[in-house]
Amino acid sequence: MTAPISDIAFTPTVKAVQEKMGSRSGYAKMEARGGWSDVATPELAEFIAQRDSFYLGTASADGRPYIQHRGGVPGFLKIVGDRRLAFADYRGNRQYISVGNLDENDQAFIFLMDYPNRRRIKIWGRAHIIDDDKDDTFQRVANEAEVPLERVVVFDIEAWDVNCPQHITPRLSADEQAEVVRALRQRIGHLEAQVDELRAPVVA
Repeated sequence: MTAPISDIAFTPTVKAVQEKMGSRSGYAKMEARGGWSDVATPELAEFIAQRDSFYLGTASADGRPYIQHRGGVPGFLKIVGDRRLAFADYRGNRQYISVGNLDENDQAFIFLMDYPNRRRIKIWGRAHIIDDDKDDTFQRVANEAEVPLERVVVFDIEAWDVNCPQHITPRLSADEQAEVVRALRQRIGHLEAQVDELRAPVVA
């Protein structure tokens, strides 16, 4: 019998804790229905295309974790295969912690947040670095008008899951706030025009 995809996170120890806390039966039913996915479905593709940031988790050879924030134009994290993501890596603070970790431990994790709609997606997988463009990967992930990229991080999906919205505080980016303000100003202008019309003297 093939193990559920979610076993990448639900280790025997995790399942034991779930059993102890009373949630194992619910997750067992989820697994029986098909559970998590390991392919880039249209739902995942649409979610990723709208994100302008995410968090990349890596670990050293001895398991020391590290989380790095990555940001760019919406959709800078690209889907380049049924089970493969990639993104351009530009020069930063030159600590190279993620790069070094992936050189000795290819296990990686991507965490994407949609604060306005209170949605989050978790992706488990393995990642590696491409330092030179032996194929068209650099061209597929590079964004116009950006500085030359140093490398590409390729992420092979092993599992992904949509998290519940509980405890997510809604937040808006500067562009999203500007859109809300624009709509409010438009509404205010419309209401002010109605008020001026009502105040206008009635011509007999």
